Amino acid sequence: MTLTDQIICIALAALANFATRVTPFLLFRTEAATPDFVTGLGRFLPAAIMGMLVVYCYRNVNWLGGTHGLPEVIAGVVTVIVHLWKHSLFLTLIVGTLCYMLLINFIF
Repeated sequence: MTLTDQIICIALAALANFATRVTPFLLFRTEAATPDFVTGLGRFLPAAIMGMLVVYCYRNVNWLGGTHGLPEVIAGVVTVIVHLWKHSLFLTLIVGTLCYMLLINFIF
């Protein structure tokens, strides 16, 4: 990939990101109430996305081999506990990732 191709890719990614963030403000700029459909999505989607992320994280775990998925389960439990304890997304991500990396590199 040439430098020009890289610059074009970065520019397109930035433009797409900007467009997805600006579009709701352009669509809902009036003083009218937010449609019930959009409000319903706001209540339903966060839990659905978290469920999809959990499935994605555990999809390649070999439950019958070697560690039987123990590092993944331990790191997942630690992540949930830290999040319920501190309610900090950044701390949850850092501690969960660090726990998993330490488990797979030094214990299992």
